[in-house]
Amino acid sequence: MEAKLQAPAEPITFETSPDRYRHLAIEVEGAVARIKLRIQEHGGLRPGYQLKLNSYDLGVDIELADAVQRLRFEHPEVTCVVVTSALEGIFSSGANIFMLGSSTHGFKVNFCKFTNETRLYIEDATEHSGQTYVAALNGIASGGGYELPLACKEIYLVDDRRSAVALPEVPYLGVLPGTGGLTRVVDKRKVRRDLADIFCTLAEGVKGKRAVEWGLVDGVYPSSQFQAKVDARARELAGAGRPERKGVRLSPLAPEVTDDRIEYRHVTLSFGPVPRTARLEVRGPSAEEARKLPEDPTSLGAEWWALRAFRELDDAVLRLRFNHPDVGLVLVTTKGEPQHVLALDAQLHARRDHWFVNEVVHHMKRVLKRFEQSSKSAFALVEEGSCFAGSLLELALASDRVYVRESETVRLGLSALNAGALPMGTGLSRIHTRFLGRPAHAEKLLAELGPLTAAEAGEEGLATAVVDAFDWDDDVRLAIEERASLSPDSLTGLENNLRFCGPETLETKIFGRLSAWQNWIFIRPNATGEKGALTLYGRPESAEFDWMRT
Repeated sequence: MEAKLQAPAEPITFETSPDRYRHLAIEVEGAVARIKLRIQEHGGLRPGYQLKLNSYDLGVDIELADAVQRLRFEHPEVTCVVVTSALEGIFSSGANIFMLGSSTHGFKVNFCKFTNETRLYIEDATEHSGQTYVAALNGIASGGGYELPLACKEIYLVDDRRSAVALPEVPYLGVLPGTGGLTRVVDKRKVRRDLADIFCTLAEGVKGKRAVEWGLVDGVYPSSQFQAKVDARARELAGAGRPERKGVRLSPLAPEVTDDRIEYRHVTLSFGPVPRTARLEVRGPSAEEARKLPEDPTSLGAEWWALRAFRELDDAVLRLRFNHPDVGLVLVTTKGEPQHVLALDAQLHARRDHWFVNEVVHHMKRVLKRFEQSSKSAFALVEEGSCFAGSLLELALASDRVYVRESETVRLGLSALNAGALPMGTGLSRIHTRFLGRPAHAEKLLAELGPLTAAEAGEEGLATAVVDAFDWDDDVRLAIEERASLSPDSLTGLENNLRFCGPETLETKIFGRLSAWQNWIFIRPNATGEKGALTLYGRPESAEFDWMRT
C-alpha cells in the first residue's frame, strides 16, 4: 500500500507577491529602491504571539525573500536598495521570542536556516546583481533586527541617544544569534574579537559614535539629518542606475497539491511508497525550450524553463523542509533528453553577459545550494529516460549517492556550467568537490564535455554504483530501506560533515555552526527546559542554569 502524505495541520506556503505583503512594502524611485518594514502585530503566521516592535516570524521572512528576488528580476534598473523601518524609533527587535518559544525544535532550526539564506541572497545581490544594500536604522536594531543590516553592504544608525545595535541572545535567551550574526560581526565586519565579546554580552547594545568606532555601523547621523544623509548616500551608490534594463515579472507557480504529491509544470514531489521517503522529479527542457536564445532573452519571460523549473524546485525543497520533517530520504530523478539540457546550458554560458541570463544562472546556483543545505539524505537514480546532464547533473552531484542503471541508452553529461558557474557554499564547483583529491581528473572531465554512457560514468567516478538492470530494483530498494532505517540525527551530522569538504567560507561557517550550535543549544535545558531562559522570557521568573560546561 502506498504511503500517504502526512501533511501538518497548517502547511506553509512560500509563494507571495507585493500585492499580498502584510509586513513590508517596496518603493522604487529610479535607481533606488526601498524596502520598508511595517510588521503587523496581529499578522503572525500562526496564532499565539504578537509581532510587536517590528519583530518578525517566518511569514515576514517569506515576504523579505520574495522582495529580494523580485528586485533582481523585476527591477534590474535598481542599483541601490535601502532597507529601513516605517515605524519611528524602532528598526526591528528581531525574531519574535514567543514564536520561537512555542515552536518545535525542527521549526526553530529551519526558521534560522531560511532566514540566513535570505541574508545570503542579499549579499549575493550586492555582489552579483549590482544592487548594493544599505541598512538605514532609524531606531533600535536588536538580535535578528541587527542581523538583517549585517547582511547589507553599509549600515547607518540614527543618533538619537536611545537607538542602538545589539545581539542580546546570550544574556537574554541563553541561545545565540541564529542567523550568522556572530560570524558576520567578526568575519565580515572584522570587529575586534574582544570588542565583539563585550558587544554580544551587552544586552542593551552599543549606540552612537562607539558603534562606529567598533565597526558595528558605518556612520551615525542625528535625527534631523538622518533621512537626508541616507538618501544622499543611496543616490551616490546608485549612480545613474540602469534605465535601459526592463524587468521580467515573476508569475505564480500555483502547484496542484493532493494527498500524495505536489505537481508543478516541470517538477513533481511525491511521497512513498517506502515510509519517510519522497521522490523529486525534474523534467528537462524540450527541444523548443533548448533552442537558441533570442537577441533579447527577457522576451522569454518567467515561463522560460531555465527560470521556471528552478523556481518550482526551490518551492518544492522549502515545502519538504517545513511541511514534511518526517521525510528523511529524497530520491532525485529526471526525465528528458540530455542533449537538450546541454544545448540550453551552452546558450546560458554563452549569454552570461546579458543581465537576465546572468540572474537566471545565479538563481540556479542559489536553488542548488538550498537543496544541499536541507537536512535530507538524497540519492540520485539515473535510469533510461533520465537527463542528468549539465545544470541537472548538479542535482546528482549534490546528492549523497548516485545510482546508475546499466543500459545502452543511459547518458550523463557535463556542460560549461559545471565548471564553476553554479558553485557550492565553499566556492568550489561540485565536480571539483567530488574529486577534491584529483583536481586534474575534474579538469579532464570538463575538457571533454559531452554525454557519457553508464559504464563510462562509472569508470570516471560520476556514479556511486553502476547497477545491472536485472539487479536494479532489489539493489536500489535495499539501499533505500537501509538509509530510511538509520538515525536522522546521525545522518544530519554525517551529511553536513561530508558534503562541504574543501575551503571554509563565511557561508559554510554560518551553516556549519547553525547545524552544530543551534541544534545543540536549542535542546539544552538552559535554553528550552522548564526553567530555561527562552522558556521563561517575558515572565517575572529568572532562568535557572545548569552550570556544568561540556
